[in-house]
Amino acid sequence: MTATVLPDVHDVGAWTLIALNAVAGLWALAAHLRPALRGRPLWAVIIAGQLAAFVQAISGALLVTTEDRQLDDLHALYGFSALIAVGILYSYRTSPFARDKEYLLYGFGCLFIMGLGLRELVL
Repeated sequence: MTATVLPDVHDVGAWTLIALNAVAGLWALAAHLRPALRGRPLWAVIIAGQLAAFVQAISGALLVTTEDRQLDDLHALYGFSALIAVGILYSYRTSPFARDKEYLLYGFGCLFIMGLGLRELVL
C-alpha cells in the first residue's frame, strides 16, 4: 500500500471497529433480554467487530514498520488489549461460568473493545 492509503485504512478501521463493536455490544445485551433478537445476524456483527480488531492491529503494525511511525506505548497497549479481549471472549464462550450468559459476556465484551478503540483515538 502506498504511504497515503495505509493511514486512511487505519483511521477508517478505527471508526469501523468502534461502530461494529458498539452495535454488537448493545444488540447482544438486548438479545439477553429478548431471545427474538438472537441469531446468525447478531453473531455476524460480533465476528465482524472482533475481526476489525485484528485488521487494526495489522494495519497499525504495517504503519510502524513500513512508514517509520513512532508508536506510543499506550496506543500499543490499548490496541493489543483489544486482541487479548477478543481471545478472552472466545475462550469463555463454552465455559460453565458463561452458560446462559453468553449474550451478556459478548455484550459487555464488545462494549469494552469499543471503549478501547475510543480511548486509542483520544491518545
